[in-house]
Order: sequence, then structure tokens, then C-alpha cells
Amino acid sequence: MNHLNEQLSNLVQGRVIVPGDPSYDETRQIWNAMIDRRPAVIVECANASDVPVALTYARDNNLEITVRGAGHNIAGSAICDNGLMIDFSKMNHVRVDPEKRRAYVEPGTTLGDFDAAVQQHGLATPVGINSTTGIAGLTLGGGFGWLTRKYGMTIDNLISAQVVTADGSQLTASETENPDLFWAIRGGGGNFGVITEFEFRLHPVGPEILAGLMVFPFEQAKQVLTQYRKFTKSAPEDLNVWVVMRQAPPLPFLPEAVHGKEVIVLAIFYVGDIKEGEKLIAPLRDFGNAHGEHIGAQPYSDWQQAFDPLLTAGQRNYWKSHNFSELCDDALDQLINFAGKLPTSQCEIFIGQLAGASNRVPASAMAYSSRDAKFVLNVHARWEHQSEDEKAISWARAFFKATTPFASSGAYVNFMTAEEGDRVSAAYDTNYQRLVEIKRQYDPDNLFHLNQNIKP
Repeated sequence: MNHLNEQLSNLVQGRVIVPGDPSYDETRQIWNAMIDRRPAVIVECANASDVPVALTYARDNNLEITVRGAGHNIAGSAICDNGLMIDFSKMNHVRVDPEKRRAYVEPGTTLGDFDAAVQQHGLATPVGINSTTGIAGLTLGGGFGWLTRKYGMTIDNLISAQVVTADGSQLTASETENPDLFWAIRGGGGNFGVITEFEFRLHPVGPEILAGLMVFPFEQAKQVLTQYRKFTKSAPEDLNVWVVMRQAPPLPFLPEAVHGKEVIVLAIFYVGDIKEGEKLIAPLRDFGNAHGEHIGAQPYSDWQQAFDPLLTAGQRNYWKSHNFSELCDDALDQLINFAGKLPTSQCEIFIGQLAGASNRVPASAMAYSSRDAKFVLNVHARWEHQSEDEKAISWARAFFKATTPFASSGAYVNFMTAEEGDRVSAAYDTNYQRLVEIKRQYDPDNLFHLNQNIKP
């Protein structure tokens, strides 16, 4: 470790990790294996006070700055070559106040950590669907999941945040303190500072919910999708049904002959009374002749981990995404067309249903503006070997282009890849100019620019 890094090591309470250290390669790994970068120095923070020190050191030494929560971001913006990475992996504590229904969450927390802590009290808030996702990146980009129809986006449930801004100030952002900063971080990504704690509103959920899968033959995709579209228009907000189109994994409830074949899957989640939920989902069985189903009462936190085996770290990933206010026939035809020519066995297309509480928040209420989105489409290209890059990426891009005419405005920044910087202003729509002004106030030199960047 050189003299400067020794100085840094003496100033922070966490660890300073540099190339050559035994834990360097493991610490710099992130979820998407396409991203393989080597920072000059990693500050593994022990607490919030390490952040201003790291920022000062980076500025004094002309180092780019990145921030790693759980490293799950598709664009890989947690890490850069030859810069300084602020690493929060050791700051993953969740404190719950069950009386107030509040959770105070450190930025290295994964959704698995969060759900485990709050479910001890029969509480939850809307977060994503993969337990290894980090709460920080998810929240700053918006955040949605199974509870979104009933309780809104993750950001709709953020009460306050502790923020270290570009000049090293440690601020509280809430509706009453620094409200402009609070407005901006709810959807504005990591553009405005480094969050060292989130305060979330919690809701009674579980501990048991009704959830599971219905798997239909791919040949029945059009009839399933058409009926799904009709069903979702009147389904209560306690019920959320997503669509997944992919090759069938070797699930025990499916006949062996179906494994590896293209299928259309309904992923079902109901947060109310189990018996009532069973009645509500019964019509889904008439959408087609299912290969099989596996649905029942289960712990909420188990369902939150159900898709983890399909989303493990270490694979190459590339995403493209659209919002939809409706699913027209032409859009459904393109879905079926591209799901019929998946380039690898791990690729999938999913439609997440958002319609409900999140649509009742005004588009101007916070940075995230896509309040007309009733569905989010994610084209998830996923594969193992670099030799498959071209076919997987070109498939995702072609599908994205083919569905663009039918998409609604805005974009979900958490699903945007590194080369989609030209979509940033469109993602925020009429909120973009206000974001630029707030960026100018809190980060005039654009210190935090390795992200879906809002330029001051």
C-alpha cells in the first residue's frame, strides 16, 4: 500500500483495499459478469463518517468515484477502472420500529436482509423480486415489486434519507428538511449524493401470502396474453400477476418433457386472505391448458427468494426495458415473436404489473415521473460465454426497437444499460429540468457522474 493509501487507511474506520490485497478481486466483483473493472482503491466503509473522507481523498487525488451498495445494477456503475469505489457491503444493518412501522436501513442492505428483518414483525414495504438486489440502488431508481399495486413504489414509501453531498456535508432529506434534495433522490439515482441511511414506511404483510406459478404451453401464448390483459383491468390491488416468457427450468411440478421448452408463465401473488385469493385466481386456470402449477400459502420472504436461482451472480446480462400504459395486440404479437426465438436458454421476457397505488401519485411529486405506467416490460438477455455476446445483445436490441412504437413515455432507469445515456432526459420527462437545477445546487462539478447522469 503506498503512502497516500496508508494516510487514507488511518483516516477511515473501515478497510482500505488496493490491487494485490487478498480480498481485492472478491470485493470488486459485481453481479453482472460483463463488468470487469479494477478500481485503484476501495474504501469498505464501517459507518457514514467514512464517506466524506473517501470523497475528499478522491477529489484531492483526481479519482473517479463510484458507489457500491450490493453491486446488482445492470449497467455496472458501482465500479470503474482506476477510480475510488465506496463499498457499503459491510453496512447492512436494518433497525425496525414496529410501533411506528418504520425501518432504518443501511445502504449495503440486500432485499433479503431487509425482508428478514421486517418480517420478524409481520411488516414489509414494496421492494424488488430478487433477494440479492441492493436496497440502495433499487430505491434511488424507483423500486417496484409484488406489493407495488397495493402500496406503491419503493420511493413512495421512503420517509427520509441521510445524504452525504459532493462537498462532504451530511444532510437529512425529507419532506420538511432539504425537500428539494428529497424530491430529487426519489428516482434520480445516485446523482445527488451518497445515501448512508434510508427510512421506510412499513405495512402489515404476511407472514403468509398466496403465491406461485401457472405454466402454459408457448403455443397458447396469444390466448393467455389476451385474457391476461382483460383480467388485469379489474383485478383487485391485493392481487398481482406477472408474465414470464422463457424456456422452462427443471421445476419438479412440470413434466420432464417440458423442461427446456418455451413456455408462458403466470407468476401470481396475493396479499389478502388466502381463501379469498384462491377464489380470485381460479379464472386464471381457464386461460389455457396448463403444463402444471405450483400455488399455495407460503411465507412472504420465501416468495421474495423464489426467483433467485434464475438470477445468480456470475452470468453475462444485458437488459432493455419499456413502460406500457396498455398492452395492445401489436405489442403482444412482438412479445410472442421474440419469445419464440430466445438466443440462449437463460433469456426471458417479463411483464411486471404496476397498475394501482403508484398511478395515483402525481408525476411531479418526485423525480420518478412515469406514473401512467401500468406495466413494465424487461427484456432480460442472459448467457454464460463471451462468444454469445453478439447474438444475445442484438436480440434484446431488436426486440426493444420492435416494441418502441407501442410503449408509453418515460423509462425505468434501474433497467437501463450503460450506453443508454441518451434516454436519461426522456426517462424523467417534464421533471428533467428541475433535476438539472437541483444537480447544479448539490453537485455543480458533477462529481457523481458514473450513473444514468443528469448533467448540471
